[in-house]
Amino acid sequence: MHRLMVASAGFLAALAVPAFAADPTVDVPMTAPGFDWTGYYAGMQAGYGWGQSDISGTEGAPFSASPDVDGGFVGGHVAGLWQFDQAVLGAEADLNYSSVDGTAESGLGSTFGTDIKWFGSVNAKAGYAADHLLVYGIGGVAFAGIETSQVAGPAFAGTRTNVGWTVGAGVDYALTDKFVVGAQYRYYDFGSEHYDAPEPFNDRDQNVKLNTVGINLSYKF
Repeated sequence: MHRLMVASAGFLAALAVPAFAADPTVDVPMTAPGFDWTGYYAGMQAGYGWGQSDISGTEGAPFSASPDVDGGFVGGHVAGLWQFDQAVLGAEADLNYSSVDGTAESGLGSTFGTDIKWFGSVNAKAGYAADHLLVYGIGGVAFAGIETSQVAGPAFAGTRTNVGWTVGAGVDYALTDKFVVGAQYRYYDFGSEHYDAPEPFNDRDQNVKLNTVGINLSYKF
């Protein structure tokens, strides 16, 4: 009986060898099929922004104005992403040319204006991948070139670089192994910046907040 069991085991082992040789993938873990988000990206984005600017005087007679701002933007971005199972982590930077602006009249009849000439950000990005679909959150440091202006007979305009923060969310979809399209919402707080004004205008602080929605096209290298 013992010899029979040994012989049977040897016979079964001999049968198993060619089976494994014919199919080397048996019992070998395989990566699930789908799009791999790991890589470097570059592309363009465009969209629409809206928000508000709060202007207040810092010398002389007190004054304040709050222009509503809105307009379009277009720009470019670069990113690097790394996928771990279905989690995706990475970094992204963008820079945009902007036509977001607006004006408001004060009680004294002067017209105050705010013009966001350009804006950008450097961000961390984290999301969840489901094959070709990526849902993510994004946030980081934001900066913008913002003009303040006033017309009261004579005119004054000055531009400063504001630094603040941004947070948002979006969704990307891989059309092919190389091209990705997406949509994104962002909120920006560019903080308060002080502007020195020549006579007869008064110095002022200007605080700008912005919402944007946009679409993007990226190329994966």
